[in-house]
Amino acid sequence: MKKSAQPVSVQTHELSDYISRALRKPLPRRLTERARIHLIDTFAAMISGSRLLPGKTATAYVRTLGGKAEAGVVGTRIVTSAAHAALANGMSGHADETDDTHPPSLTHPGTSVVPAALAIGERDRLSGREVLRAIVLGYDICARMLLALKPMPFLRSGHHAGAFGQLFGAAAAAGALLKLDARRVRYMLSYTAQQAAGLYTMFRDPEHIEKAYAMGGMPAHNGVQAALMAAHGFTGVEDVFSGERDFFFTFARDADRAEFTRGLGRDYEILRGGIKRWPVGGPIQGPLHVLRDLIHEHRLEADEVVELIARMPDKELEIVNNRDMPDISVQHLLAVMLLDGTVTFESAHSFKRMKDPRVLKLRERIRAVGDPDLTDAQRRWRCVMEIRLKDGRVVQGQTMAAKGSFENPLTREEEEEKALDLVVPILGKRRSQELLAALWDFENIRDVRSLRRLYAGKS
Repeated sequence: MKKSAQPVSVQTHELSDYISRALRKPLPRRLTERARIHLIDTFAAMISGSRLLPGKTATAYVRTLGGKAEAGVVGTRIVTSAAHAALANGMSGHADETDDTHPPSLTHPGTSVVPAALAIGERDRLSGREVLRAIVLGYDICARMLLALKPMPFLRSGHHAGAFGQLFGAAAAAGALLKLDARRVRYMLSYTAQQAAGLYTMFRDPEHIEKAYAMGGMPAHNGVQAALMAAHGFTGVEDVFSGERDFFFTFARDADRAEFTRGLGRDYEILRGGIKRWPVGGPIQGPLHVLRDLIHEHRLEADEVVELIARMPDKELEIVNNRDMPDISVQHLLAVMLLDGTVTFESAHSFKRMKDPRVLKLRERIRAVGDPDLTDAQRRWRCVMEIRLKDGRVVQGQTMAAKGSFENPLTREEEEEKALDLVVPILGKRRSQELLAALWDFENIRDVRSLRRLYAGKS
């Protein structure tokens, strides 16, 4: 490759050098354990999502595309090209709201980064250790992209935060596994930027198909595609992040550019990731956490409630306020929990429950209030709740760190329980336990393609 005459900023040099060398840096033990939990959470989301409408739609589409047999579609027996597998697995991973999040950046890294890394890992028969290291890198780049763009203003401008961050995270993971040198990483980042997309309108999709595409499949597919193009010799602009009308000029002129590389190799963003206790949208984790505690503490019954007021971060309420999808409507899910005493995967995804007269009547007594005092750019999943009862009592509760947040993380045992609940109905108990055992020992797998026999479904 000829020496480039194109100017490259110090920051882009730092970023591309880090991505090209990331796999050589071993992970600290506590980071490896945390990465395994996020990996298992994402696998569980992909497998369960493969049986939901977005996952089934993606699988049916990918089945028609053919392509070289490089990577498997989780939950099925389909083996297709790496990019197509990443698309289907990403959509299955966000077919509902069980996948992980990175609350400070408003992204869902796992549902795009893991499918991208797994696709390249299977294609090139790489080890679990390499793939896990690439996943951690993907979380770092995903989160930093949005922290640079400033996630909430970016979201409110009409873009969708997750789609942008997850695209760059998926590309970084794939590019590292393809062993791209620093210069090819820079070309990859330019082709990644050319594919940056995602509109806030996806929240209006009642069936979650377009949302699963924009939030999971599209970033995974496009990130893999950009990395493969660079690996196959595509050249172009060597620094998309500086110079005339660069990426940040186009999408966020007030971006904090330094955030993109701040703390790389020292501050790992996967440690600030969140894993949902409840299979619903991230902003609803806090309200459900508090209501469940109040139900248990006071033995509350739905017919006792005169009024429930849930105060939550104002900017997060915008995302989940009276939505048409059951799993991202905070008022609906609070009503369901009051009636049932809990929220399950089935109840959170039931459109029938949204028309249930008992749920609708109870929703009239529920108010969600956006409170700017609870809004924090770095910490989310908060709620302060007050419930007035027919006997005159007023019960109150709050959380500043709902279960599953990085301040109050799920344990290994809790993640295992969640994952088995999602996976066993599809793979059966024995194979589900085998798959989880392999994933808990992921860094010792010599060829990640060996997982196919465990995650393949009947279709």
